[in-house]
Amino acid sequence: MDTERQLSPRRIVAILSRGDTVARRDATSRNGRFADVFEALATVGVDGRPVIYDESFADAVREQLLAVDGVLVWVNPIQDGRNRASLDALLRDVAAQGVWVSAHPDVILKMGTKEVLYRTRSMSWGSDTALYQTAAAMRAELPSRLAAGPRVIKRNRGNGGQGVWKVEKLPTSSMIKILDATKVAPEELTLDDFLRRCAEYFENGSVIDQAFQSRLSEGVVRCYMAGDRCAGFGHHKVKALVETPAARSEAGPRLYTSNADPRFQRLRRLMEDEWTPQLISLLDIARDDLPAIWDADFMLGPVQPDGSDSYVLGEINVSSVHPYPSEATAEIARRVADRLQLKL
Repeated sequence: MDTERQLSPRRIVAILSRGDTVARRDATSRNGRFADVFEALATVGVDGRPVIYDESFADAVREQLLAVDGVLVWVNPIQDGRNRASLDALLRDVAAQGVWVSAHPDVILKMGTKEVLYRTRSMSWGSDTALYQTAAAMRAELPSRLAAGPRVIKRNRGNGGQGVWKVEKLPTSSMIKILDATKVAPEELTLDDFLRRCAEYFENGSVIDQAFQSRLSEGVVRCYMAGDRCAGFGHHKVKALVETPAARSEAGPRLYTSNADPRFQRLRRLMEDEWTPQLISLLDIARDDLPAIWDADFMLGPVQPDGSDSYVLGEINVSSVHPYPSEATAEIARRVADRLQLKL
């Protein structure tokens, strides 16, 4: 272990995000979007340090990370045309030398990609979901699924709606209708043309095919988790994949609330007591390896016989969860203290 870590009276945790040389030069714990996390860490006896990452100065970042006890990572899977391949290799290296990394790249691969929808489809949050490992498999299997109703196609790794499509068969034509989650207007084209658009998704991953949820226009509930405990909620009406002008006009920003919000206590109990234990069992993730902050997006499913709503998992976000409810920073700090075995 690095001498600085051995001698420090307090634990040191880096907060790592992507940026350029100017951002690296100017970064402090008091500026930027993570000032609230630095403050929360200080209340549990942890010194936070900002670390800015770019491939051009990766060696210097590696040295910074080897001098701390842990690192909280906020870097998107895809950003400005770059992926996380080099960063993930660096994080695996420092983790192997004793630095706690949250979220560890191997944990992200297990729970933070769209493939989690397929691997957990048997859980009560699951839905009719298929996995395509090749373009040929997608070409062979997608038509029969479209015959039963609209589907949502998702590339395995992405963010901000990139690589997410609503696809449906046109009733009086051999064409299909597609809607890019980042766009407003749908298009009509052949299945082969659509497959060509998706070809790049198979270069380094798979494609998920999930049944479209008819209640999507009613909104999405995001449950924020710090380890295995709920850290708050976000709720909003969405525009992505919603076609009717009336439904789109109701869309608005995500509204954040604490984990005590009475509207979502059933969801909280499901996440803490049922789904998270099932998730880590199915995916072979140790409880201590759960990320310090992650979230799960839920669409409303069929109404239950008792009149309550069911929930259908739409995705899990792990790589760069931000923003989040203001109350979540205290939960993040508690998670860090717990993981580093500090006494509160």
